Amino acid sequence: MHCYRMLGSPADAEDLTQETFLRAWKGRDGFEGRASVRTWLYRIATNACLDVLARRPRRVLPDQLGPPGEPVGPIEAADLPWLEPYPDRLLDHGATPDDTVVERETIELAYLAAVQYLPPRQRAALVLRDVLGWSAKETAALLETSVASANSALQRARATLRERLPARRTEWTVGEPTAGETALLKRFIAAYEAGDPAAVARLLHEDAQAIMPPYTLWFANRASIVQALTLSLDPASPECVGRFRMRPVYANRQPAVATYLRRPEEHDYRWFGATLLTIEDGAITAMAAFESVTAAAFGLPETWPGAHDDHMPAGKMQSGA
Repeated sequence: MHCYRMLGSPADAEDLTQETFLRAWKGRDGFEGRASVRTWLYRIATNACLDVLARRPRRVLPDQLGPPGEPVGPIEAADLPWLEPYPDRLLDHGATPDDTVVERETIELAYLAAVQYLPPRQRAALVLRDVLGWSAKETAALLETSVASANSALQRARATLRERLPARRTEWTVGEPTAGETALLKRFIAAYEAGDPAAVARLLHEDAQAIMPPYTLWFANRASIVQALTLSLDPASPECVGRFRMRPVYANRQPAVATYLRRPEEHDYRWFGATLLTIEDGAITAMAAFESVTAAAFGLPETWPGAHDDHMPAGKMQSGA
């Protein structure tokens, strides 16, 4: 998870994790045992991430690129370094309850989007101090700077996060999804599968936002979201994409739905992506639909048979492996 927090991409994080172990193996003779092996590996991983961040731009989400739009006319995908979600089934569930609270606070999509605004060394200082609990002295040693400079980087990072994080954030809870979240998610799936935009609208906050990487277009209110859904779900609309089937999952410690689409000319429901939901006070306040995430990442098949238009087994909401 450390590399994912630093980089914002599960694929990049996996690559850097492998790079960390490779560097550790090559440099094993230099390990003097002054710190734990775990600390030593975190030091190697952080430096590997800093090397990557020095040569590529930050990852982004559509709402960071420009003002919201309206669902009018065709939309085009943009080849940008998008922030990507992380399925919960890949997370380590050996953490203590206190660790889990910190994990949820620091893996939620809004937090990671705000972290992307930080320069690499500020990002490292924040993660090392506020997530891993390193001391100022340990952080300064890794960054090869003074304690005063490390503390300054941390304070600037915290100030940026206060500016960038949404003013209204969910109260963090530990463990399985709440009964309210589970019920709302089931209603969301039922409404979407029925092709009923009005039913979806009843679940959305008036100021709900929706983003859809790799598309730069995003919506900032319920009316725009419902208008877009009406166009894409109505079989009589020339913009209808087909029919959807969904199942509940979890990603970034948030409720989500794994989505399959059967286009009008096709027989099967094929993997379409995953949508993360932010739920506050019994309503959906944000939807983030990602086409880049794979079915395999959620342990799901690429194709779901739809010959008889049956519903997918609802299963249990995935909160882990």
